[in-house]
Amino acid sequence: MKRILRSLRWAMVKAAIAGTVMVALAFLIPLGLMVQQTARDRAFTAAERQAAALGPALAITTDQQAVAKAMASTDAGTRERLAVHLPGGITVGPARTDNDQPPPSTDPQGVTPTVHSGTARVAGGYVLLQPVAVDRGGIAMVEVFIPNADLSRGVGTAWLVLSGVALALVAVSVAVADRMGTRIIRSARRLATAARSLGSGNLSVRVPVEGREAAGAPEELREAAYAFNAMADRVVHLLAAERELAADLSHRLRTPLTVLRLNAAALGHGDAADATRHAVSQLEREVDQIIRTARRQPEDAPPVALGCDAVEVLRDRVAFWSALAEDEGRPWRLAGDEAPAPVPVQRGDLAAAVDALLGNVFRHTAVGTAFAVDLVATEGAVVLLVGDAGPGFTDPAQAIRRGAGHGGEGSTGLGLDIVRKLAEGTGGEVLLGRSAVLGGAEITVRINIRTEVELPKQQRRRTSRPARRD
Repeated sequence: MKRILRSLRWAMVKAAIAGTVMVALAFLIPLGLMVQQTARDRAFTAAERQAAALGPALAITTDQQAVAKAMASTDAGTRERLAVHLPGGITVGPARTDNDQPPPSTDPQGVTPTVHSGTARVAGGYVLLQPVAVDRGGIAMVEVFIPNADLSRGVGTAWLVLSGVALALVAVSVAVADRMGTRIIRSARRLATAARSLGSGNLSVRVPVEGREAAGAPEELREAAYAFNAMADRVVHLLAAERELAADLSHRLRTPLTVLRLNAAALGHGDAADATRHAVSQLEREVDQIIRTARRQPEDAPPVALGCDAVEVLRDRVAFWSALAEDEGRPWRLAGDEAPAPVPVQRGDLAAAVDALLGNVFRHTAVGTAFAVDLVATEGAVVLLVGDAGPGFTDPAQAIRRGAGHGGEGSTGLGLDIVRKLAEGTGGEVLLGRSAVLGGAEITVRINIRTEVELPKQQRRRTSRPARRD
């Protein structure tokens, strides 16, 4: 998510840079060309003024000394950029053009048609040729030299200034885009953080939609925040309603449990009577636990130790079911319980899974059908195998599907799903097949051990092993 937000921010900055550069080029390039043309026009205009300054002197006299003195009084003359071509082929000043054109006409009627004003390219720049009428009806040609430096004077500075303006515009646009992007990304990150927190179980998290924290957020993200808060409120409401419903439904079981407890108390003495009373007491404890858990707020739940000894849990549950197995004449066998086998699951969850597996044996096989429970500890996993000598599974895929089960009477189809979720919660799996020894159904539960599991202190003491029954 952070990478996506950084990419979004960088995309906004690049878009701002591209847009600003295009706008700056659209305005600054024509402006720079105009400045360059203005400098050129200014240089030629100044040359024309220098040439026009000799007009009064040439109109009075064509004496070389007088013309030279008049040239020295001008700026171009002092810089040796001014020359005068007098009638008769005489040139005063440093000329830069070849004087091979026909001399100016001395005809009182006019000027030789080939003599006209204009510019010419010479080494180092240009020359401006300006004809001036002199006394006695002649024409003198005034030549003003314009160096290349005058044509581009100030242009470089202008380009630097314009480039600085362009860079300043780009910097300002990047800063504005980054500021806007920061606000958008901050709002998006806040929404993503709240979503992750809600997904991890924090139902009280909400996204601020008003105030300083939400200032600058786009309208779309505000709407997303409103939708997220509404969703979180709805989730809290549904969970509260579900907890109340679970508590109410569990409380309805108290009446039949009371009847069962009274009937169990009247059974007298014996293994079957003791097992029945133990089962009723355990059922009452489970119902009470369901009611307390349903009414307890999620944040008030006490921490649960994650880890138990699979061997200890397996012995306890097999010992419980062994009494019923003896009453029904079912041969049974427990193997693989010689050494502790810690697994990263809660004790109650593992006990519920074992009860579901053994309960299916008693529920879906005939009285007297044998069953076997094996526990195999391998490197990185603990494998539990429960097999029987019954008819087996007709459709294993249908049997493990939640709510489907075996399809028999009294089956909810949730038992194997409980086992599957327990195994998959550790990265393991549940496999349904046929027992190679007993010939009936066999369920293989693989519980992966991803980290070292530390058993709670009360589970480190091993209980007495139940007697084997074959």
